[in-house]
Amino acid sequence: MQLSATYSQTWDLDSIFSGGSESSALVKHLEKLEHELPLLKKYIETLEPTASLASWIDAIQPLQELGSGLVEARSFLDCLEAQDVKDEKAKVLSGKLTQIGATYEAVIIALESKVAQVPETDWQQLMKSPELNQVSFSLNEMRKRSLEKLPPEQEELAGDLSVDGYHAWSEMYGTIVGRMQVPFEEGGETKLLSVGQLANKLTSPDREVRQRVFEKWEEAWRNEADLCAVTINHLAGYRLHLYKRRQWENVLKEPLDLNRMEERTLQTMWDVVAKNKHRLLPYMKRKAEMLGVDQLSWHDVQAPLPGNKQALSYNEAAKFIIEQFERFSPDMASLARMAFEKRWIEAEDRPGKRPGGFMTDFPISGESRIFMTFSGTPSCVSTLAHELGHAYHTYVMKDLPFLAQQYAMNVAETASTFAEVIVIDAAIKQASSKEEKIALLADKIQSTIAFLMDIHSRFLFETRFYEKRKQGPLTRDELCELMVEAQKEAFANMLAEYHPHFWASKLHFYATDMPFYNFPYTFGYLFSVGIYARALQEGAGFATKYVDLLRDTASMTVEELGKRHLGVDLTQPDFWQDAMDLLMADVDEFLALTEA
Repeated sequence: MQLSATYSQTWDLDSIFSGGSESSALVKHLEKLEHELPLLKKYIETLEPTASLASWIDAIQPLQELGSGLVEARSFLDCLEAQDVKDEKAKVLSGKLTQIGATYEAVIIALESKVAQVPETDWQQLMKSPELNQVSFSLNEMRKRSLEKLPPEQEELAGDLSVDGYHAWSEMYGTIVGRMQVPFEEGGETKLLSVGQLANKLTSPDREVRQRVFEKWEEAWRNEADLCAVTINHLAGYRLHLYKRRQWENVLKEPLDLNRMEERTLQTMWDVVAKNKHRLLPYMKRKAEMLGVDQLSWHDVQAPLPGNKQALSYNEAAKFIIEQFERFSPDMASLARMAFEKRWIEAEDRPGKRPGGFMTDFPISGESRIFMTFSGTPSCVSTLAHELGHAYHTYVMKDLPFLAQQYAMNVAETASTFAEVIVIDAAIKQASSKEEKIALLADKIQSTIAFLMDIHSRFLFETRFYEKRKQGPLTRDELCELMVEAQKEAFANMLAEYHPHFWASKLHFYATDMPFYNFPYTFGYLFSVGIYARALQEGAGFATKYVDLLRDTASMTVEELGKRHLGVDLTQPDFWQDAMDLLMADVDEFLALTEA
């Protein structure tokens, strides 16, 4: 591929459903789901516990097909809403799809209830059959879940009520973000920026700009804090009441189950993080010196170092990423090249887009789409590699049954972070000067700080918020106090200024598909570092083992995944400590290079 290759920075959605939110094909697709899901539910309800294998296949195969259809539509509407926060038709269709999703959940509840009634001997025979063996892990999860939930009719009622309750509050948050416009003066001209555009400026190399942006950022979220507080309180209240009815005392039960991991694995991981956090502090002190301040402020933590003016065009970034993927796996490079050539990526910097980045999967089309706003910084290049890592994960699993593709968020973040590390390490090795190497090392260490400190602050905040929310709603001021307290602990009191309204600004606190949308990032980061260490040790032959690991991510717990593919026990600190030591080698190198 030549550097002259030019890639579009806007994605192609018409190949999925032509016409955007006015798509007649999308409407027909939704109507089909609406029609067929109730029929499937009725069929499942007629199944006897001793039904034949053929009868169970007639239930499970359509369930997977309709599940694929639901994800296809959900991904498409997520893309529409992200590319244009003012697309009202997309929001209406999204609400309709949420209702269809509640029907799908009712089908799942019905199936969970039925599989729980199958005699154990019969069940084991079903799971050994060639037709169901590949999805036996998911079906066993359903069987176990049924015993831990309310009776089916109560779970179905909760699902129906969640459409205009639980999920509606999440949509409210999207409405708040969509309407936000922040006046910001630059070059003598005041422009109204979306929160996504403003967020990009928080990583400006100019500290004066960052300071002004951060003040505007805090002010913008302070102005919306009352509505955000109502929203987050109702979301948490819904969860807590449902957990209480299910007799789930631990608020981490659901996120741990969804991430297929044990609480002791999570606790061991955070213990190792806490014990090693002091090793990051010399880097933070050195960075403060290089920025000419006594202590870093919140907006300095992810800021580039002075003199790091390196910027890449979108095409240069694409070329570099493909080249580095090629060194690890030609298959991975091929997927990335296809994503750029077939316009799977929305990267244009323009008003009206949602902040942040994501990859979403289209299981029927066998494609993915990536959303971000590209501005040429090393951080943007890393984000692009990160999301392509997600796309590769789904790509190597696309021939598996739908239920065997539903990997959890923590292992999803493993594949993305692995791809990111490949690219950033290559950039560091190929740096043309000492200054560039220092700047790139700083970028990499800033990711470490994000996963070990920033994400930790989110976890501390959310666990404490849920504990206090059991006694009643919290005020905006109480939420801010809780947030700053968590940030001070997570950042070891190293910052001169914190972000009180972070709880309002972070979309992850308002997600209804993934409670505690925080610790999976740190797990994925450290797990991927451990895998990367193994790749460095084993060389070219590891690429095949890596694919085998990814293909198993929806068919076993993370503890089983670690034992089978890496020979490690994730409930013990050794693996996590090895990953931590590898990360801290970057800190040592940075300190040595910047000694003068």
